Amino acid sequence: WGHFMLLEISGLHKRFGDVIALQDLQLEITDGEFFVLLGPSASGKTTTLRAITGIEKPDAGKIVFDGQDITHAPIQGRPMAMVFQSFALYPHLSIFDNLAYPLRQAGLSRAEIRRKVDKIAEMLRLGHTLKRKPETASGGEQQRIAIGRALIREPRLLLLDEPITNLDAKLRHETRAEFKRLHRDLGMTLLYATPDELEALSMGQRIAVLKNGHIVQTGTPDELYDTPDDTFVATMVGSPKMNLLPATLRHDQTISLAFGEFQQGPWATALRDFQQGESLLFGFRPHDVQPADSNSPMRFQARVHLTEPLGDITVLDMEARDSLFRMVLPEEQAIRYRTGDTIELTLDVAHTYVFSADTGTAVR
Repeated sequence: WGHFMLLEISGLHKRFGDVIALQDLQLEITDGEFFVLLGPSASGKTTTLRAITGIEKPDAGKIVFDGQDITHAPIQGRPMAMVFQSFALYPHLSIFDNLAYPLRQAGLSRAEIRRKVDKIAEMLRLGHTLKRKPETASGGEQQRIAIGRALIREPRLLLLDEPITNLDAKLRHETRAEFKRLHRDLGMTLLYATPDELEALSMGQRIAVLKNGHIVQTGTPDELYDTPDDTFVATMVGSPKMNLLPATLRHDQTISLAFGEFQQGPWATALRDFQQGESLLFGFRPHDVQPADSNSPMRFQARVHLTEPLGDITVLDMEARDSLFRMVLPEEQAIRYRTGDTIELTLDVAHTYVFSADTGTAVR
C-alpha cells in the first residue's frame, strides 16, 4: 500500500437536526491500505462510511475517490461495497443466489456468474454451503456470505461497519485473521469501522481515532500507542488503559504527584511554557511500572488493592497515597503478592506522559 491516494475526504460536515454527526472530518486513504476507523458508539463511524458510499449526503465538504469528486455522485456508480453490522441476506434465495445477486443485477452471463461465485465461495470457505438457504448457515458463515456478496463485485474499496460485533469471541478472532488474509491476497483497500481497540490494533495498518464526529489523531498502531496526542487516544489505545493521575507543575519542570516527584521526562522542555502550580495529568502505561530493586532511581511505595489474574499476566490495582493506578506483571512474578501487601515500585521516566488537565492535550 502507499502507491497513491485512493480516497481523500476534506472538511466533511453532517448534521441530523441538532445532532452534529461529523465536523470537519479529514481523511486520506492510500490504495491497498487496511485502514481502521476506531471510536466509541455515536462517534461518527457509520455516518462517515455512509457518506463515502453515497447513502448520506454531507452538508459540506468534499469526497474525492481515485481523483474524481464523488461527493454528490449517485450510489450506483461508486466502485465500492459496504458490509453492515446486520448482514441482510435474502432468506428465500440459496447461498449461491445470494452471492450471485449483484452479478445478475450487472447482467453477467451465467457461465461468468458461476465462475465468480465458485471463486469467492472457495476463498471464503463456503463451497459446501452453496445450495442451502442462509438460515441453515452459522453466524460466521452468514458473515462470510455477506462479505462474499460485497467482494464479488470486485470493488476498489470495501467498507466494513462493525462487521463482527455480533459474533462470539472465537469467531471474532477467526474472522479478524480472515480479513487480514483477504487483504493480503486481494490487495484490496479496506476501510473498517470498529469500537474495539484490539480489533483496530491487530488489523489496521493505519488507524483514525474518532470522537464526536471529529478525527482526533491518525497513525500506525505504534504511533497511537507510543505518542497519543491527547488523553482520549491515550485511554482508547492500549489495554489495560494508560494510568492518568492528577499532578502539579513545580519550578524547574518537576512534576509533583501524591506519591513522588518526577523530572527530566520527555515532556520536560515543553513544560517551560507552563505556569508553576498548573494542573496536569501524569500518564504511564500499566506495563511500565515495576517492582523496584536497589538500583532503581525513582522509588515509591504502593499497596496492592486488588489482583486480577488474566492467564499469563496479572493486572494489579495499586494504591499510593490515595492515587489509584494499575500495573501489569507476568503471572509468575505477580504470584508473590497478596492483597494488602506494600511493594516498592519504580517507574521509567522515559516512558511517562504529561497532558494538560484542562484540554487533555499531550505536552511534548
